[in-house]
Amino acid sequence: MPAARKARTSGKDAIALLREDHQQVRALLGELEETTDRAVARREKLLASIEQELTMHTRIEDEIFYPAFRDAARKKDDGKLYFEALEEHHVVELILPEIKGTGVESEQFAAKAKVLKDLVEHHAEEEETEMFPRARKLLTRDELLRLGAEMTQLKESMARGLVGRLAGLVGT
Repeated sequence: MPAARKARTSGKDAIALLREDHQQVRALLGELEETTDRAVARREKLLASIEQELTMHTRIEDEIFYPAFRDAARKKDDGKLYFEALEEHHVVELILPEIKGTGVESEQFAAKAKVLKDLVEHHAEEEETEMFPRARKLLTRDELLRLGAEMTQLKESMARGLVGRLAGLVGT
């Protein structure tokens, strides 16, 4: 079997990758929620990690998974799931800058972080219980594996870009 084909079929499918992302972000948000206003450095580090994870996750969903789901959709409810998921991403994109602009030692930060956690948990739960099972019916295993490979490639590219930007900042 050619190497490219073997890599494509031996990887994780799109849904497995997205579930892993959900678990990672849930864990980070849980850690953030447990911090106190005195854990300034810890909160800053967690918030940066959450932002990075959400940014990569949102991009792979918006650019790869959601379009494939939309294109395979057959029912009106499928379209509803698609548009609702996009709007939930939009709301998270609005809230993140607000949280970043709030002092991590403040009560407002804790409140905004809790709202972000609630939004992300709702979004992940809805995807896992409604969209993902429907996607498994609409898309073949090979399609899901191909999407998973594309998503992995995009995430790796985004991570390399981040490392390059950080190296540029350190070099200046």
